[in-house]
Amino acid sequence: MIVHPDDPALRLVDVGALEELAEPYRDAAARVAAWAREFLCRPHPELGRRGPVCPYAQGSIDRARFYLAVRPGVPSSVAEVVRALEPYRAWFAELAPREKPDSLHTAVLVLFPDAGDRLGLIDGAQQELKDDYVPDGLMIGEFHPGPPDKGGLWNPDLRPLAAPVPMLVIRHMVATDLPFLAGDAAHLLAYRRLHGEARQRRVPEHLREAVAER
Repeated sequence: MIVHPDDPALRLVDVGALEELAEPYRDAAARVAAWAREFLCRPHPELGRRGPVCPYAQGSIDRARFYLAVRPGVPSSVAEVVRALEPYRAWFAELAPREKPDSLHTAVLVLFPDAGDRLGLIDGAQQELKDDYVPDGLMIGEFHPGPPDKGGLWNPDLRPLAAPVPMLVIRHMVATDLPFLAGDAAHLLAYRRLHGEARQRRVPEHLREAVAER
């Protein structure tokens, strides 16, 4: 477990060391760990392409950089969820500076196990945060049992953001994130500032085709 040097209430636990997490939220974290290994890290017959659902999860887990944080309590508003992410974003920048080896394999999953049916707050917070994260080269993703109404890139009927516990996930933007950013001019500009036109042209052809379709 990693404890924030300035705020002992902020803690990150590696997905492989859940015994360090106190009850009553160890069960929720264990369900997320199982979901990551059994869904994200494996192929899916409805995905529409080869390979695992998430190309990055296994590498993050293998490097012990797949961190879980728990935010207890029922969130009351999108603003509350947004505020809850602020310290983790700042901490992420310290834990995983882009120039540091293995940083691109770092992910911080902030769990909201008490959110209940207030899943729209998770979606709303992600939408608000994305405009702030992307210019800094960060991605913020929403996952919950709703599931979020976003189809897969190759199969629009698949809901790849379905997860057993509501959460928001912070990670670095990578070159293959282009399809998830091309629909917004400001996001695309941020991508090009970070990866450049030449790097964009090296994105696999099937991803560039997906961008063109969008």
